[in-house]
Amino acid sequence: MSTFVGQESSSSTTTKHVKRPQDRSTNPSLWNTKEFYFYYFVFITCIPYMFKTAHDASSPSNPNYDKFKDLLSDGFFGYKVDNSDDQYANFRSNIPVLATVMAIYLPLSHLFKHYMVPVTPLKSPLQPLYRAYFFLAFSFAYLYVMYGNSIFKILFIVSANYAIAKLGGKSRWMPALTWTFNLAILFLNESYHGYDFGNFHPSLAWLDANKGMNSSWHVNFNFTMLRLVSFNLDYYWSLKNPREAHLKDKDVVPQTDKERVSTPTFNEDYNFTYYLAFALYAPLYIAGPIMTYNDFISQLRSPKEIKAKTLAMWAGRLVFCLLTMEFTMHYMHMVAISKRQAWENDPVLQICMIGLFNLILIWLKLMIIWRFFRFWALMDGIEAPENMIRCVTNNYSALGFWRSWHKSYNLWVLRYIYIPLGGTKNAVYNIWVVFTFVAVWHDINLKLLAWGWLISLFILPEIIAGKIFSKKKWGSWPYYRHLCAVGAVGNILMMMIANLVGFCIGLDGVKLMLYDLFSTAHGWMTMCCCFCAMFVCAQMQFEVREAEKRRGIFLNC
Repeated sequence: MSTFVGQESSSSTTTKHVKRPQDRSTNPSLWNTKEFYFYYFVFITCIPYMFKTAHDASSPSNPNYDKFKDLLSDGFFGYKVDNSDDQYANFRSNIPVLATVMAIYLPLSHLFKHYMVPVTPLKSPLQPLYRAYFFLAFSFAYLYVMYGNSIFKILFIVSANYAIAKLGGKSRWMPALTWTFNLAILFLNESYHGYDFGNFHPSLAWLDANKGMNSSWHVNFNFTMLRLVSFNLDYYWSLKNPREAHLKDKDVVPQTDKERVSTPTFNEDYNFTYYLAFALYAPLYIAGPIMTYNDFISQLRSPKEIKAKTLAMWAGRLVFCLLTMEFTMHYMHMVAISKRQAWENDPVLQICMIGLFNLILIWLKLMIIWRFFRFWALMDGIEAPENMIRCVTNNYSALGFWRSWHKSYNLWVLRYIYIPLGGTKNAVYNIWVVFTFVAVWHDINLKLLAWGWLISLFILPEIIAGKIFSKKKWGSWPYYRHLCAVGAVGNILMMMIANLVGFCIGLDGVKLMLYDLFSTAHGWMTMCCCFCAMFVCAQMQFEVREAEKRRGIFLNC
């Protein structure tokens, strides 16, 4: 029962989480070998051709162009732009508004900090966190402009969750009630499309007249739900295993990211004001990245030093990603093609590139959105975990891909679901619970459930193969690296299929695409060539990670 209610590993009744061992051994560099010179030739030859093939699929001379041309808009320099991805189109059109809000928020926040917040760390629970009051005041104004009177719905749900935490205390049923309440809210929000006040009582119908700039408040609320669970479970664990058990010296403050997450804050910090400031924190409210309550409060009590050089680097990266996205949207129209499934009679390689570049564009748009809001928080002195720590095409492991893609969400899932359910000890079973939740959290529909279950299914071969062909048993075999590369190709193909199902063309679209690929001899020949190219790519990915380890970088993905 203790694992069900989410009790931390410090409890004697909780299943002990065994951390997955990390290989830190290094091998000599292969960059200057004849084998890798051949791989460089493959890269130099294949990558430009891949871009050309994707561009040809988008060309007006393509027979399928008429099927998707109505989804294209007028772009820069007379080119057509594919702005048909609703999520990115909404973000792109609102960049000026968001930049204006950011330009208003940051000077006010830093002025308030300069005049109201002590320079030294706040080590005593009697020292109030004045910044939380500014966060809360600005968030109320920000969310009211965004969602109008729907802010009262948000506040009601957030307050009800807080009541569960405080009334439940350290009862073992408090985490179970937290999960039940928040999962029910996800389903109700989706079923009733955010509710109308008039549905509660006709006398409240006038409140529906003001829905702000965005009437779909419930879509962004999925991120808030994660913060609500974080507060309740962090509070519950702090009662079971208080701060004093983690830090013997009361004047010591958590230093590392891991310590900030795992070390409870003072009992006085689990109050309604700080909770609201965390749940509604403006820079991270819409899209994250996701922080835990302990980490958020820890950074208010003992702020991190974020150097100007780091901020400049992040600004440069963000601008570069935005320009890359604009170029790609003008150069190839993958989203529009996938929406209309406009690849009839296209060459098999073009069909492959439509699938691949769809995934690359999904990665790029999400990275831009997350980096924008993370940059806003960094400028405010709050460092949230970074998402997208590897390029989507630099992943050969299903497990590693999940760790690097939405990293802040992965860390949240590990802390609040995976480890309480037993962690690696029960990994084969836990992944089904984890990815079912992940699918439902993204959106409650069959396409994403199929994605979640496919991911769970496709992770199993990697886990099983990792046990059978472990480095400890097979590492001395001269061709072990090549055997791993064959497995990596299988992983890459399975990850592509799963993500195409969940986020691009759905199950029917993938079935049609696979039929077009494998129904002819030419299709089989093309797939063999793709297999060889992915084999080379996997070898390069292995060596990139070896080079990182030689420099003392261990990303575990």
